[in-house]
Amino acid sequence: MKRTFSFEQARKLLPDIRRITREAATKADLMLADLRTTPKTDPQSPALHQDYENLLNEWADRIVDLGCEVKGVWLVDFDSGHGYYCWKHPEEDLGYFHSYEDGFRGRQRIQ
Repeated sequence: MKRTFSFEQARKLLPDIRRITREAATKADLMLADLRTTPKTDPQSPALHQDYENLLNEWADRIVDLGCEVKGVWLVDFDSGHGYYCWKHPEEDLGYFHSYEDGFRGRQRIQ
């Protein structure tokens, strides 16, 4: 359910986005530590990779359900109707904007 957000609406939703992302990122860090120490030849390796992928997909689904767009791992865009308010974990606040064409590389600090 894609939405269009005012800056105020996006900032109001940000604490939920941050909490959901922080929880998923913490789990992901633990999973990545296991993945780094598990040889690819280990029979558990495919399951560990699948669990990590499932975690990322579940996080993305929760973010999309709130009306936002997922543009990468821990990267969330709020459509303003003129471009995107852009947030990336672990940023504290919603401090960036970019046009539809420019994407993440075109992020500009919101004054």
